Amino acid sequence: MTIASSSPPSRLPLGDAAGAGTKSRTQRARSRDNQGDGRLAAVFLAPALLGFLVFLLWPTLRGVYLSFTDFNLLTPEKWVGLDNYARMVNDPIFWDSLRVTVEYVVLNIGVQTVAALAIAVLLQRLTQSAVLRGVVLTPYLMSNVVAGIVWLWILDTQLGIGNEIISGLGFDRIPFLADETWAIPTIALINVWRHVGYTALLLFAGLMAIPNDMYEAAKVDGASEWRMFWRITMPLLRPVLAVVLIMTVIGSFQVFDTVAVTTSGGPADATNVLQFYIYGAAFGRFQFGYASAMSVALLVVLSAITVLQYRLTRAGQTDLG
Repeated sequence: MTIASSSPPSRLPLGDAAGAGTKSRTQRARSRDNQGDGRLAAVFLAPALLGFLVFLLWPTLRGVYLSFTDFNLLTPEKWVGLDNYARMVNDPIFWDSLRVTVEYVVLNIGVQTVAALAIAVLLQRLTQSAVLRGVVLTPYLMSNVVAGIVWLWILDTQLGIGNEIISGLGFDRIPFLADETWAIPTIALINVWRHVGYTALLLFAGLMAIPNDMYEAAKVDGASEWRMFWRITMPLLRPVLAVVLIMTVIGSFQVFDTVAVTTSGGPADATNVLQFYIYGAAFGRFQFGYASAMSVALLVVLSAITVLQYRLTRAGQTDLG
């Protein structure tokens, strides 16, 4: 009787088996390392996440809820639905405050962006001294309140050194912060002085990412500095400039400190910006529900402006290949 021989079960070569075992151990080690990195990252992120939840997300949600209530701190909040929003739409002071705020934003952003871009380009093309960059950033190290008080003293109509110089040159003294025409431009320029160095350094960082070879090739082709600025610098700086514009516009709409310490919304509500009006409604007249409604409206406006800016400036795209 003949017994049919069956083929033996297939086995991996010894070298392949050893390699598979080594690979499996490596994958397990990597998995353990990734888990350890994830735990470490969670530990470091926990304080920031806790701060975000406690100081940003919860107050935002609480403010949205209060915008639908009548709340004055002395009695429990009373649900009033859309009454606060209806009041806001029919409030002429709200719309005037929004107009004043937009006027301030246009002046502040226009002057600040042009000045910061000029400073950044000069730093890139002429000198990259760290000392000079520190000097440019110095005003930003001063708080808004301190900057406002200093300029309030400098521009005082009677005793300010600024008006003393103007008077010494034979001109009439200018009531920079006491005149309806001069007040908002003056506040805008004070904040330009404080923030322009920081904005310039953000743009300078973007300029440093542009390869110097492009400028050298353009010089060989006979391009002038002005032509290189428009043909090379501006197109390649666009994503950074777009992000900086979004940040500065959001910050400008929230101007408060400088107004509070210089004009307190005057003269004749000429500087009654929206944030100052919201503050007055909440902590001056204890109308927290109405103040919350205006805050929510400001949040919606800023969100819409941010989305529009992001799309129009193509902030998420770059021309640098």
